[in-house]
Order: sequence, then structure tokens, then C-alpha cells
Amino acid sequence: MRNPEVYLYGMVLGTHSFLLKDGFLKPDEYSEIQESYFLPGGETGTAATVLSSLGVSVRMDGTWIGTEVAPMLKAFYADKSVDLDSLRFVDDDPGIMDYVVIAGLVRSPMGRFQALFSTGERWWSIPRESDIAGCRAAAIDPFFREESHLAAEICIRLGIPYVTIDCRHDSFLHQHAAVNVISHECTDNEYPGLPPEKVMELMLSTAEGLTILTQGGGEMLYGRAGAPVHRRKPFPVEVRSTLGAGDTFKAGCVYGLMHGMSDDDLVCFAAACSAVAISRFPLPLYPPALDEVCALTEQKGQG
Repeated sequence: MRNPEVYLYGMVLGTHSFLLKDGFLKPDEYSEIQESYFLPGGETGTAATVLSSLGVSVRMDGTWIGTEVAPMLKAFYADKSVDLDSLRFVDDDPGIMDYVVIAGLVRSPMGRFQALFSTGERWWSIPRESDIAGCRAAAIDPFFREESHLAAEICIRLGIPYVTIDCRHDSFLHQHAAVNVISHECTDNEYPGLPPEKVMELMLSTAEGLTILTQGGGEMLYGRAGAPVHRRKPFPVEVRSTLGAGDTFKAGCVYGLMHGMSDDDLVCFAAACSAVAISRFPLPLYPPALDEVCALTEQKGQG
């Protein structure tokens, strides 16, 4: 693929997902699995799937891809506008995988990420300027230390706006991002006990771009330094699974950024993407399409 529109850097992995039939797991009780899948996941993998469904060409890089994940990943993206050439495929490791148990609004992810990060060894690629040059927008996961920082530096040097997620107010990625999307998990961990309005004050005090605080099913806050903070309710939909909701929101932000949307329209579009995503399962097989996202944004009483 030549000159993809978007560069994505971050978590690409294989996700084993299990949708339960009768509510979430309970200790010492049997649970029936209604559906199960092994599909691409991770913040970057999911965003790539969604952006491709929206008609965007993507190049992604990040996590090294092992022997169990590689065949699935290559087969899944074979007919999609997602370039895998920058990914490193290794033959001495099964690859990074996670396991997610889901029941409606509740999900529980499991993996070995704490152990992987604690080794101090790098299991992800170093971003290359040649992969990023010519793109209209980028998205950078913050998890890969110096390499995430480097991806941001390259984008800044090339004048390519980027979206990031869950970056603190005092981080380089946040300060220079075109959009930083903060989840309630991030605010709970990084700013415990601090009201969303106070978190926004901190974020905007150092931000060059747009900051968005998502709060699950609660009201979103978004704004820029020196301007009023805006609020928006999520679109009301029947929830089948929340797996990938935040990653889909990120993808919607990237789409809005590359198309020059206003802040209000960008947040509306990203919220609609996420709403469509949580209404079906599994997300990688049924990602939001542009026409259904646009139809949702045009509904009356949309927040």
C-alpha cells in the first residue's frame, strides 16, 4: 500500500473474547459461553479495523507479532485497507494475546502485560519516519516509553497531527497532541478523587489541542485551553458489548481530525462510532460503517 492516509502506532494483538449467556461470572458458579472468537485487538489493532471500515487507508506498527497471532492477523486484514508491512513478525514467540470475558455493560480483560512490561525488554518496534511521512493524521498509544515519544516527535517534525489516549497533563504526548482522549479508567487511576471538572482544568492548562474526557455511559467533557468546556451525552443504544468502545472512539477522532471537523462535530462523530460499536459483537467482524455512523449523528436529540 502506498501513501496510507493514517499511521497508527501501538498495541496490536490477538484477543480471545467470550460473550457469556446469563450475566457475568460469579464465584463457584457455572457460566455458559454464548459466543467466542479469536480476532485482532489492542488499541491500535481495533482502531485500524474501524478506520478501514470507514474507508480510510491505514499503516500500523507497534507490538511484535508472534506465531499464534500472525496467521489470524494476516488473514483478517487481507481484504482490508490496512498495511501490515511495518509490523515485525517473530518466529520464537506465540505473540501478545489477551482474554476478555464479556456480559453486556461488564467486561473483564486478562493478560500478562504487567509481567511483559516488568522485564524491561522491548517487544515492540521503533517507529520510522518513512512510515509516517505523507500521512494525513496519526494515532499513538502511549504505552511504549521512548518509542511512543519518538513517534510523537516525528509527527511534530513532519507537521502531522496525532490523536493519543490516556496521557497525563504533564506528559509530552498530551501537550503536543491534536486530540487526547481520557477514559474514566485513566482519571480513576491518575487523578483519584478529583472531579472531572478539575481534571479538565489540569489537562487544559498544558494542552495545545483538544482534550476529551469520556466517562463510560456518563456525560463527556471536551474543550481547549482558554475556551469554555463543553459537555455531551453519549448516544443511547442497546449495549451488546463494550469491548473496543474506547478504541473505536479514538478511531472516530482520527477520522474527524483528518477531515478537518470542528470540535463539536468530531466529538459527535466519535461518539456515534462508539455507539454503533457497542451495539454489536464481535466488533472486528461488524465494525461501524460510515453510512450508519452518519445516520446516527443526524438523529434528533443527539446530545
